[in-house]
Amino acid sequence: MRVSAPATETNRRAYRSLLLATPGLGDYISAVILFEETLGQTDEKQTPLPEVAQTQNIVPGVKVDKGKGPLAGAPGDLITYALDGLENRLQEYKNQGARFAKWREVYPITHHNPTPTPLGRQANAEMLARYAAVCQETGLVSIVEPEVLMDGDHGIERCATVTELVLHAVFHALHQHGISFEHMILKPNMVLPGKACRSAEPREVAEATLKILKRTVPAAVPSINFLSGGQEPEEATANLNAINQMKGNAPWQLSISYGRALQQPTLQAWQGKPENREKAQQALLKRARLNSLARQGKYDPSMEN
Repeated sequence: MRVSAPATETNRRAYRSLLLATPGLGDYISAVILFEETLGQTDEKQTPLPEVAQTQNIVPGVKVDKGKGPLAGAPGDLITYALDGLENRLQEYKNQGARFAKWREVYPITHHNPTPTPLGRQANAEMLARYAAVCQETGLVSIVEPEVLMDGDHGIERCATVTELVLHAVFHALHQHGISFEHMILKPNMVLPGKACRSAEPREVAEATLKILKRTVPAAVPSINFLSGGQEPEEATANLNAINQMKGNAPWQLSISYGRALQQPTLQAWQGKPENREKAQQALLKRARLNSLARQGKYDPSMEN
């Protein structure tokens, strides 16, 4: 998305301040994942941004992984960095107000030298488990994020197969590392066709996603918070709604941990201009409210207007 404001520290602080100060946001959003930079930033009144979140009963957390690169021995697969020194960083983040952390591993789907490879699945699962173990030892809730990417021309069936293999590997590794499933949150992708393949109706996405989750995710996990993973805002809301309408006796809360699908309309409304602050906040509040309804299976596309 195009935003006219340059990505300076000042503009990032202003944007994050307007997000966290949106009146009524705490009615629909229970927690927020901050960057390390944001934990140390303050608003225009010199209030630390984690405190701004807490005044709305929004729990602050922090993204702790630091980028990714090629996985040696597994062409096409990637691995995420930043385990070194993680325990000390987590303690520092906790002192700054963070109460949970988030770590992302990504799984590209390709046809040539098919990925993810068995080594890729195993190595990424091990990284997620090691991160989660350090989190729990530090007293922070761990968000475990294995993302099977939408990039590519693969069908929904291929995404389902890969997502099932990935989640099996992740929970096997978490179990081996003694992770308390009751004190973690899973942040997976929905089962979707590749962006270059076709679009899928919400009911198809919901059926495929719930089938895989029921095969792989222990009932002890309290909440599954989907990432939007490149979906358009309305698409992500409609898919979440369908999942909750069809969940039956699924044992988990099925909710959101959306980035782009919450913030794209907000950024488009803001454009880095102080005079657009209220307009941007209203755009954020609208998407938060609609996703809250989708979490209850009560969303309807007519509500977009």
